Amino acid sequence: MRRNVQRRKRRGLAFLAVCVVAIAVILFIRYENLTAEAPEETAANSQTSEQPSPAASDEPAVSDEPTDTPTDTPSDEPSDTPSDTPSEKPSDKPADTPADKPAIATAGEEDGYAVVAQPASIAVLVDKQYKLPDNYEPKDLVYPDVRFTFSEKIDKRKMRKEAAGALEDLFAGAEKDGIYLAGVSAYRSQATQKTLFNRYVKKDGLEKALTYSAFPGTSEHQTGLAIDVSGSDGKCAAEDCFGGTPEAEWLANHAPEYGFIIRYPEGKDAITGYKYEPWHIRYVGKELAKEIDEKDLTLEEYYNAVPVSK
Repeated sequence: MRRNVQRRKRRGLAFLAVCVVAIAVILFIRYENLTAEAPEETAANSQTSEQPSPAASDEPAVSDEPTDTPTDTPSDEPSDTPSDTPSEKPSDKPADTPADKPAIATAGEEDGYAVVAQPASIAVLVDKQYKLPDNYEPKDLVYPDVRFTFSEKIDKRKMRKEAAGALEDLFAGAEKDGIYLAGVSAYRSQATQKTLFNRYVKKDGLEKALTYSAFPGTSEHQTGLAIDVSGSDGKCAAEDCFGGTPEAEWLANHAPEYGFIIRYPEGKDAITGYKYEPWHIRYVGKELAKEIDEKDLTLEEYYNAVPVSK
């Protein structure tokens, strides 16, 4: 019995010794692994001051510190600070607002008006700010083949060739809708406008005359692109009573289809400088007429010109 007890003690001690050796081996292996990994982790993550200094170079050192000193070298980095220098790159902003329209080209001043540099342009702006060159006369005036309220072939029956052709189409289109128009007054020379204007001033005074008649040299009639129209019977020709007639309504709705606009629309007298004239139509071309009509603009607003006064 005593021998059996001693045998069991020896077995227990042997087992304990094996366990101690095994634990020691495991700890030794783990220690070796940790020692091998430590240099690699230090090299990857450490930013100590013991790093080698860069070799001397002739290149200037680049500092990461911000500086208040301006540089002449352009930066490719975007900036939120607006620049006063215009960009030569095309803008992505759509050019359909009045502010994007080109300025009116002028060629000096005369009698307090800016003189337009391109009087023969179909889209020329002539009003109380912009006048035609002195005694300007279009070179391509013709007689449009349409009905007038008079039979004589005189100057006020003429229009520029392109506008005359468009007027013929407009009259024909109106007749298809049962509307019969007649021309009242088209082209006027500067001399003729001067005679008319002086007559109106004598009759109503200068201030009132300027609300419905143009100072010589500032009349759209002189461009050969404008015409006053009425019904075929001539009633209410160039008079307020023309407003609201079937002829006036047809013009307001259909004139842009033929390249014409109602030049002095209702409620825009502070901008155009003239009272509402539903009979006065102006040729500007189909594309421009459509844009002006759809956006409910005057020619002044289209060009972003400063509103004129009465």
